[in-house]
Amino acid sequence: MSEQTVTVRRRMAASCEELFDAWLEAEGMAKWMMPGAVTRCEVELDPRVGGQFRIRMSGPGIEVMNTGAFRVLERPSKLEFSWISSRWGGEETFVTVELQPNGGGCDLLLTHRRFPAEHSAEQLMDGWGRILESLGEHLGSGAQDRPSARR
Repeated sequence: MSEQTVTVRRRMAASCEELFDAWLEAEGMAKWMMPGAVTRCEVELDPRVGGQFRIRMSGPGIEVMNTGAFRVLERPSKLEFSWISSRWGGEETFVTVELQPNGGGCDLLLTHRRFPAEHSAEQLMDGWGRILESLGEHLGSGAQDRPSARR
């Protein structure tokens, strides 16, 4: 396991409750969990602590299966889940989404920990950044990107 960490920050116009719920709703997630050249996303999830999920992303020359389990669900402020990507040979990594009210919207902080050292932090930041941009569009809210990476 690597100790690489990527952090992506966004100020979202949606409420923390709306953002929290969006991570637990398969039909909606299939519309916004599509980074880069991904054109199709199939999502199955069991939205409870210990519940598992499967996210199949595909597009021209792309076929990625992501699986994991929810570890923390503290509505409306925090979600944490394991993330196992077929791109990384099945290594377990961890994602935390923290939500903090800010005026009429919400500050979102996504942290992806322990991803493989050979995987580019910049690519991962770009992927999550695009996903969060799509999430904001899906909820009809704007977003402002403030990514950072730690290795």
